[in-house]
Amino acid sequence: MNAATIPQFTIDALEAGTIDVEDFDHEAHVYIAWLYLEQYPLHEATARFTAALRHLTAQLGIPGKYHETISWFFMLLIEERRFGLTAGDWFSFHREHADLFASGADSILCRYYSSELLSSDRARTSFVLPDKLAN
Repeated sequence: MNAATIPQFTIDALEAGTIDVEDFDHEAHVYIAWLYLEQYPLHEATARFTAALRHLTAQLGIPGKYHETISWFFMLLIEERRFGLTAGDWFSFHREHADLFASGADSILCRYYSSELLSSDRARTSFVLPDKLAN
């Protein structure tokens, strides 16, 4: 995702299930989560975001792709980090928190969660606290 594609990702499109899923990568997920947190208090933002993701995966016929722990973990991290910003826009957030966008072995999830826990049915269907200490 780059600056030119950001406007296509909106809360309304996600909630309506009309978001272009081909471009809805991890960075786009983080962006939409950030939008929710800009508009709503944490509890409401999280409830709306997770409901929209569950609805989208069900609509696509892949309800098992939704992951409760990952969704909640990122919502909590994004909310916490929004308060340390020197400027409150998306580009500043993205620049200051590049670790949120790493994937694979470099993913921030690997610092907090074992792969065994993240791959469990329990973590997929309900939020679980990290089982590792962050470095």
